[in-house]
Amino acid sequence: MDSAPGPATPDPDGSPTAPPPSLAGLSTYLLSRIGKESRSRLAGRLAERGLRLWHMAVLAALADFGPHVQRDLAVRLAIHPSDVAKVVEDLAAAGRVERTRDPADRRRVLVAVTPEGAAALAELRREAEAVQDDLLAPLDPAERALLAGMLTRVFDHLGPRAHPAE
Repeated sequence: MDSAPGPATPDPDGSPTAPPPSLAGLSTYLLSRIGKESRSRLAGRLAERGLRLWHMAVLAALADFGPHVQRDLAVRLAIHPSDVAKVVEDLAAAGRVERTRDPADRRRVLVAVTPEGAAALAELRREAEAVQDDLLAPLDPAERALLAGMLTRVFDHLGPRAHPAE
């Protein structure tokens, strides 16, 4: 007797992948699933360039806030300092960031985005926007703006612990 399961029985809506209605009615569940899909799609696009989300996060932090000491960059992005060191090393090897001595304290090394890094970040941002456009395709521009505003309010409500880049 074959013990392999048979084909999935479709849900009443005809889809074998529809979530249980008791979950689909929870915004937290939907946000989690959408977030997972969004991250997966963006990570795939970045991987095609040999990059990860942390590379983009470091470039964005440096572009938005200026040069940082690696330790401060780790705090800003809420990632382990050794992970920041690896990401910075990757970006420096590719010419996307540069490390220089801090003129105010020669013991410290500042990390800054290079023109190549700024160009790479612009390209990565276009990739992120393409993923966003695909995910939000069912919404018109006014609905997208409303959603962005509501998500920003919820994000801000969560406070500093919710603000890491990843």
